[in-house]
Amino acid sequence: MTITLERIATQDTLPDSTSVVIIGGGIVGVSAALALAERNIPVVVIEKGHLGGEQSSRNLGWIRKTSRHVDDVPLALAADRLWAQMPERIGSDVGYKQSGIMFLSQTDEQLAMHEGWLKSVESLDLGSTLLSQKDIDQHVPGGQGQWKGGLYTPTDGKAEPSIAVPAMAKAAMAKGAVFVQNCAVRTLQTSAGRISGVVTEKGEILCDQVLLTGGAWSRRFLGNHGISLPTLPLVCSVLRTKPMDGPTDIAVGGPDFSFRKHQDGGYIITQRGKLDAPVTLDHLLIGSKYLDQLRTQRSFLKISFGCTFFKDIALGRHWKSDSVSPFEKVRVNNPDVNHGLNQDALNNLSNAWPVFEKAEIEEAWAGIIDVTPDSNPVIDRIAEIPGLTVATGFSGHGFGTGPAAGQLAADLVSNESPIIDPSPYRFSRF
Repeated sequence: MTITLERIATQDTLPDSTSVVIIGGGIVGVSAALALAERNIPVVVIEKGHLGGEQSSRNLGWIRKTSRHVDDVPLALAADRLWAQMPERIGSDVGYKQSGIMFLSQTDEQLAMHEGWLKSVESLDLGSTLLSQKDIDQHVPGGQGQWKGGLYTPTDGKAEPSIAVPAMAKAAMAKGAVFVQNCAVRTLQTSAGRISGVVTEKGEILCDQVLLTGGAWSRRFLGNHGISLPTLPLVCSVLRTKPMDGPTDIAVGGPDFSFRKHQDGGYIITQRGKLDAPVTLDHLLIGSKYLDQLRTQRSFLKISFGCTFFKDIALGRHWKSDSVSPFEKVRVNNPDVNHGLNQDALNNLSNAWPVFEKAEIEEAWAGIIDVTPDSNPVIDRIAEIPGLTVATGFSGHGFGTGPAAGQLAADLVSNESPIIDPSPYRFSRF
């Protein structure tokens, strides 16, 4: 994880009972807890490691509507509103800034994709526009790249993953939510055919509802209960530079790099054109569901077979409530950084904007993205286990939509009117 992640103290003991247990202390789980606490609904968040320790602090911090599927845009719009309100809502800075996001096109094919997306959302009035080479040079000066054009949404933004989740968790605790870290939930408990509690490594806690926000771990947890959630892991490597003079506050995504300004004056950079795809058993079990993605995005994947496969097998797929779970064996999933991809991104960026030739790397990290077959999450009640709701599979854009996704999950759990239409995220679509 990034070394700038703020670690916060929580209680060590579980209460005997509550109304809602949330499994997973990332941004979606914490956002849901905040929403429930504000409604005076007793809620306990149980995190196997530490809050925000996995993808919620390892992402790029982008908050975007641009290039989302039209059905996913309402969630992003709701998130925009919640991010803008967050500092006043929780009494703390989260690094939010509506600084805009720009995507660059190097080929006619890439530009046509941006034009197609813009046409698909033209009724939504997002303020997105196509840019010429001259426009790009004005918005992001000092460049030497030759671009066919770009796509720019000035109302997109950014926040700081390393401070957002801890700040929101503190606010939720102040409003009555309970958080317990370093405690793995092993299994669900049911009575009369519905949720009655959860069993953790520290004992059982009774509850009426469970919300699973376990990110890349959700498939394994559900599989132990006979529920097949289709997600596969991808690994994204990221670097952060030391503070430097840069070309813009706008976040920029090129074909083989992306960058955005960090609050300390450095830049967050990644190789946007490549992700590591280490083969696991799940690729063999459900890989056929991803054939369409593989056909269109094969060039983006660095597929490998090695120790990740055998480590995944060793964790196990089935366990009982009185045995050690995979979540106790791996408290925080900390994949190896692909320094080659990071250096590749920095080189590509330096070719486009030479000012980055002076960049000094402050730190690097990697995180696991849980990808669904259509790249949209599941935010839904699970019919097979009444009382269980799932919010997971965010496919690399959970941070940006996190506040709205968490509130939508809280709405479902508490039977409130949903913040947006949840039908695009139904579990049954798979």
